Amino acid sequence: MTGYSPQELFDLSGRCALVTGSSRGIGAAIAQGLAAAGARVFVHGQAPASCARTVVAIEAAGGRAEAVAGNLAEPGQGAALIAECEARAGGLDILVINASAQINAPLAGLSDADLTFQIDVNLRSTVEMLRTCLPLMAARGWGRVVSIGSINQSAPKPVVTAYAATKAAQHNLIQSQAREYAGSGVVLNTLAPGLIDTDRNAQRKLSDPEGWDAYVAGVNWMGRAGEPHEMVGAALLLASDACSFMTGEVIVLSGGV
Repeated sequence: MTGYSPQELFDLSGRCALVTGSSRGIGAAIAQGLAAAGARVFVHGQAPASCARTVVAIEAAGGRAEAVAGNLAEPGQGAALIAECEARAGGLDILVINASAQINAPLAGLSDADLTFQIDVNLRSTVEMLRTCLPLMAARGWGRVVSIGSINQSAPKPVVTAYAATKAAQHNLIQSQAREYAGSGVVLNTLAPGLIDTDRNAQRKLSDPEGWDAYVAGVNWMGRAGEPHEMVGAALLLASDACSFMTGEVIVLSGGV
């Protein structure tokens, strides 16, 4: 970096980013935001076809994007995903860990299969991706990892007991590796959204519109759900040179709680 202008601080030209789970929702919005800032973006989904909408949107806006597929519930897929991006781009500068599994159930009603699934997607794949990408980023002297957490990681609701626990563990990993790599030019931070209006909540809205409206009215100080695009500014901060002296931290975007 040669200056302090906003254009330089947030410019991602020449950088390559992977946004997991970016075929829709928060991930798609962040992928489009990083591309608009100049990054070449790998759009991730379980199948290449699922990424088409995000890739087309980025390219229509003049950005660079390509699809990369992998089921993060499967052992080894996190490492394989990083390896593929490295091979195709010649180096991965930014990793946004957005893909997650959330199965609503109190602890007493949580099945072993549902617990394993959430651990595999939210925690094990994170370990695989971090231990694969961090040494490579450090060797190049620059890297950004942005983990998309949740307000439930610090204030868990009983209905998302397992999800909240895996998100807390995920941020613990971010903190430990932030400390490990602090002198290498690689920083790792968490963006923790509150209630965001994505397809994850679509069925609840459709099945009980009045109940949804009542819930949203009291969920935060603003009395509304957030929108995916409202996560982009914070994600761009954490993925850019503007974040050079911040690591192991959490930015909470909740509408006030």
